[in-house]
Amino acid sequence: METDERDARIAELEDKVAKLEALVAKLQEQLGQNSRNSHLPPSSDGPGAHSKKKRKSKTKRKRGGQKGHRGAHRQLLEPERVDEFIDLFPEVCLGCGASLPRLVDPDPRRHQLLDFVDGGAHVTEIRRHEVECRCGHGTRMSYRDAKIPASPFGPGLVAAVAVLTGVYHLSRRRAQSLLRELFGVELSLGAISAMEDRASAALEPAVAEAQHEVEAAAVKHADATSWVRAGELMSLWVLASATVTVYRILADGCRETIEPLFGACKGILVSDRATVFGFWLMAMRQICWAHLLRKFVSFSERAPPARDIGDTLLGYTALVFEYWHGYVDGKLTRAELDHFIAPVRQQFEATLARAVAADIKGLSGSCANILAHAEALWTFVSHEGVEPTNNHAERELRAFVLWRKRSFGSRSERGERFAERVMTVVHTLRKRGAAVLEFLVASVGARLEGAPPPSLLGA
Repeated sequence: METDERDARIAELEDKVAKLEALVAKLQEQLGQNSRNSHLPPSSDGPGAHSKKKRKSKTKRKRGGQKGHRGAHRQLLEPERVDEFIDLFPEVCLGCGASLPRLVDPDPRRHQLLDFVDGGAHVTEIRRHEVECRCGHGTRMSYRDAKIPASPFGPGLVAAVAVLTGVYHLSRRRAQSLLRELFGVELSLGAISAMEDRASAALEPAVAEAQHEVEAAAVKHADATSWVRAGELMSLWVLASATVTVYRILADGCRETIEPLFGACKGILVSDRATVFGFWLMAMRQICWAHLLRKFVSFSERAPPARDIGDTLLGYTALVFEYWHGYVDGKLTRAELDHFIAPVRQQFEATLARAVAADIKGLSGSCANILAHAEALWTFVSHEGVEPTNNHAERELRAFVLWRKRSFGSRSERGERFAERVMTVVHTLRKRGAAVLEFLVASVGARLEGAPPPSLLGA
């Protein structure tokens, strides 16, 4: 009889194991699906999905034009498409030193500058004339004295391109099409890339100004997500205060890599519980309660006793947010907030301690880690300007995440510098209510003229 029951039990368990193995196999198959082996679109793969598998290059040649290829050059526009002419004549003959009359050269050296003026395309043509002296020597207005711009594109157009690709995140090809259809401006993709590089260099002083400001801020928020460069997984970071936002794309999220972004570790840092922030003094940190809320929700969705602990922690979290919103809405004073939070803190930490002692797999370790950050859980109660969540950094990071999803990251370090610099400047300007395009034009123009750059914080 016992043997029959045992055999039946074994058969039942074997049947369950077989069903579970089939379920696991099915789930693993679904987990391994991507755009290469299923109907899923490439956007579903996520950043760095194929970075583990290095692509074998079919050739050792670098990207871009190869040695000996026929170059492409920008053609001069017809005179009827030019809005303004500037005629330059030599003053003296280089042969005898005599003064020269201003005689029009039928075949002058032409240089065109394409810019945006008053919301439209504006073409300026500079013509260097050659004048023949009575001594028979022909003298042409020198290139150096004419002060011909190094680029055929003015600061207004460079700034407009930076806005299209770096602010509104159009692809270069879409930006090229838009400029052609709306303004009749013909640009190559290489020219757009070169203008992005010019804008990036022009914004470097403004980014340095923002970096100095955020390092000195009394309260700052930090968060990170992934970034991809040519299929290689990297790390995108944001460090934001009430007045500035700084973005950086780094090789990874290791402590040694990110520490330079934070400077001298001044002020209060609002972040999650990531171990990488261990270099910041715990008493000067604020752990994000939104992250804790999501963790406690996951506890509450498990079987008892984890569910009971999760429900209890969720109840205390609800009280924390209720009292905080009461303070924000002006219903509670700072002293009243401190008074109401005190018993919640005591019971909350006691619940965490009980959870640690219960030795529940997947729960006790997390509670121990939260308890280790207890000093950084309540900073918002006693410090003005500190919030209990890191929503500010998450909001600032969202725009960059959407850009990454549309563009699949960058192809080069130069592209990363443009992305992080233009996003830093734009988000800082918007916090200050300043005009983005106006500042970009001033920055590019100042670099072109060798003048001091405009102040980002004074914009």
